[in-house]
Amino acid sequence: MSRAELNSHEARLQLIKSKLKWRYAKENIFRASGVIAILSALAMLAILFISIIGSGYSAFQQTFIRLEITFAQDVIDPGHGKDPEILSQADYGALVKTALGSIFPDVSERREKRDLNSIVSSGAAFQLREMVMEDPGLIGTTQQVWLPADDDVDMYIKGHIKIEAEGSGRINENTVRWINALAEQKSLRKKFNTAFFTGGDSREPELAGIWGAVVGSFYTMIVTLLLSFPLGVATAVYLEEFAPKNIWTDIIEVNINNLAAVPSIVFGLLGLAVFLNFFGLPRSAPLVGGLVLTLMTLPTIIIASRASLLAVPPSIRAGALGVGASRMQAVLHHVLPLALPGMLTGTIIGMARALGETAPLLMIGMVAFIVDIPAGAFDKATVLPVQIYLWADSPERAFVERTSATIMVLLAFLLIMNAIAVILRKKFERRW
Repeated sequence: MSRAELNSHEARLQLIKSKLKWRYAKENIFRASGVIAILSALAMLAILFISIIGSGYSAFQQTFIRLEITFAQDVIDPGHGKDPEILSQADYGALVKTALGSIFPDVSERREKRDLNSIVSSGAAFQLREMVMEDPGLIGTTQQVWLPADDDVDMYIKGHIKIEAEGSGRINENTVRWINALAEQKSLRKKFNTAFFTGGDSREPELAGIWGAVVGSFYTMIVTLLLSFPLGVATAVYLEEFAPKNIWTDIIEVNINNLAAVPSIVFGLLGLAVFLNFFGLPRSAPLVGGLVLTLMTLPTIIIASRASLLAVPPSIRAGALGVGASRMQAVLHHVLPLALPGMLTGTIIGMARALGETAPLLMIGMVAFIVDIPAGAFDKATVLPVQIYLWADSPERAFVERTSATIMVLLAFLLIMNAIAVILRKKFERRW
């Protein structure tokens, strides 16, 4: 080997080594970037969860005040007839005021009395009315009853607001003195907030619950599932197994893929124009919400179902046809059962996405303030994401913790649905 060739060989080696060094450096930078991206995402997720849980966990408890309520005969049933209509219209708020006045007899001024009476929730009167309606024998007796405290008192007990701080509402020194006196008498206690899970929406934060939104979400999801799953699977089976491969099916396929990427609010506008304005279906009804979410979920189910059908080996079809099965029998008896786990997984993921949607439902009026629990898909209702939107826009401090608590409940539902999808995929997954 000549000297010139040796020099050329050494030069190439040097060039290769320098490029290898730069390539290794780029690989290390790429790995470090990936690790930083993952850690950043986990950090943001941790901050999100800490923020939500930190501000929402206290909503699962509610402050209650114990009062000795005298169910006075002359107030509730002066005629001694125990007529349900008369019992339901009695002034139960007066019983609460009398009980508070007996504890704090030194309160005499009108303004102080108003502040004192406001430490108990306005819903206390409804609670006493329900007690009497269920058991009229309470009339004329004196009972110790735990009544929900006002939301400002509840926020003060939980440490969310301070005395006369900005935005603290009705908490002043007198209120704090009464609260401390009740605490010394062990007449003030935090208990599990049952009303949050069993009640409907309310203007009073201490009475507001998510049960109405949960039931509305349930009916909406049922309508969505009953419409989107069979339609999506049937469409996917036809396009993948029976439709001719021509320009029209290509156009349909492209448009289905495009529909999956359309912003969800567009489906809300479509539902507003078609279901409400053209067909005249009722506003704020889970039926219309389910129809709108069906339009939004269908492309996802069709794409996932087609992918599942494609994953079934052609030998399954050929084997079925070879033993004399018709094309329909080969699909229904062999291909479809094998592709069903993937279809179910795609459907559950699509339903989970639909459960968390807000924008399309706002367009069809499901943002209305609805107190009653819906009894069917045609009743006016709201859903969990919209309930979060409504409470987040409320000025009262107590709605902040209830908003976060509702987000926790919604996240729990989403985690459960995704866990079911993972379990189904793991259980029925087959490797070819």
